Amino acid sequence: MFTRRDFLKTTAATGALAATSGLAAPAVAQDAAIKLGYVSPQTGPLAAFGEADKFVIDSFLATTKAMGLNYEIVVKDSQSNPNRAAEVAKELIVTDEVNLILVASTPETTNPVATTCEAEEMPCISTVAPWQPWFIGQQGNPGDPASWKPFNYAYHFFWGLEDVISVFTNMWAQIETNKKVGGLFPNDGDGNAWGDKVVGFPPVLEKMGYGLIDPGRYQNMTDDFSAQINAFKSGQCEIITGVVIPPDFTTFWNQAKQQGFAPKIASIGKALLFPQTVEALGNAGHNLSSEVWWTPSHPFKSSLTGESAAQVAAAFTKATNRPWTQPIGFAHALFELAVDAMKRAGDPTDGDAVAEAIAATKLDTLVGPIAWDGKGLPPFAAKNIAKTPLVGGQWRLKDGGGYDLVITDNKTAPNIPVGGKMEAIA
Repeated sequence: MFTRRDFLKTTAATGALAATSGLAAPAVAQDAAIKLGYVSPQTGPLAAFGEADKFVIDSFLATTKAMGLNYEIVVKDSQSNPNRAAEVAKELIVTDEVNLILVASTPETTNPVATTCEAEEMPCISTVAPWQPWFIGQQGNPGDPASWKPFNYAYHFFWGLEDVISVFTNMWAQIETNKKVGGLFPNDGDGNAWGDKVVGFPPVLEKMGYGLIDPGRYQNMTDDFSAQINAFKSGQCEIITGVVIPPDFTTFWNQAKQQGFAPKIASIGKALLFPQTVEALGNAGHNLSSEVWWTPSHPFKSSLTGESAAQVAAAFTKATNRPWTQPIGFAHALFELAVDAMKRAGDPTDGDAVAEAIAATKLDTLVGPIAWDGKGLPPFAAKNIAKTPLVGGQWRLKDGGGYDLVITDNKTAPNIPVGGKMEAIA
């Protein structure tokens, strides 16, 4: 396959030949902008992940301009569609000729973009997808660990399934239950990983004495969860967990209320990250729980601006009149990492040098320290994954309306302060 790297090598060789033969070679502008590609789901059912993108990008461009740095960003919307994500990644590489691709939010966007970048030898940094569905999902044979290979151009930072399982079970231990759990796992990259009988929730819950009722995979954008609700009622589930897109959880939770299913705990990944999902439930969102990757109380600062997490969150609310949202921190960190890697790479057009600079990263960011050093990871993922801290929290109704996300368990990251204890759903 003739890749982007082959094209660049051919172009370089042509330039050298022209120089030796007395022909004019095209000049490379010394002050040309460093061009970054950015892909995220800005429309479709995963659009909540992209809500903060414009704020982060506008802030980045203003900051780098003030620093005397010349950056251009080409933004692409994956439309919450894996095929579209791969298509726009190819556009960024071939048509827009970017120097580095940044991508965020769920395996349905990160995986096809990272896979395209790896095939085209384009440096790529991705985030906001647990590392297992990101790494394993891109392998040629996900079911055969012996065949898994590291990547040379694609690098990812986030937490893993081991972290979210620890966070959820730590929260559950604060409330007395019968330890019967209902699983909501869709037929997508996250759902198949979370529900996997080897790397997902089932084996860990079994070891910890929990009984899991898993009704099987359902399709995203389902409009009837009666089968799942009946299975959970029959199984006497007092805990619900899973990884559900925002519109599907709204449908499930409303139908559960209508059908008289009232668990003590509902810890849901993905959907319950966002204030708008909880607000859409009215008062029924009180004490719903989720994993927490980033909040204004996280004790980290931006390497670009020196701003604290609290200051960045406040700036977002001032600019948008919306509550802060967790993806702000990770979108911001993507651009921190880009500037740091480009500074150390020297030549932004040298993809190999940029990839090597990414691999050698050691940077304190708005979401914590980032280093692709293999800490806390199995050997097969050590090269391409950098882990970030994870805690757990609950949404609490505020007296004046709206919700606060209160951190209720920090055993997995004690440096992140708690704000309260777990409470059962009323």
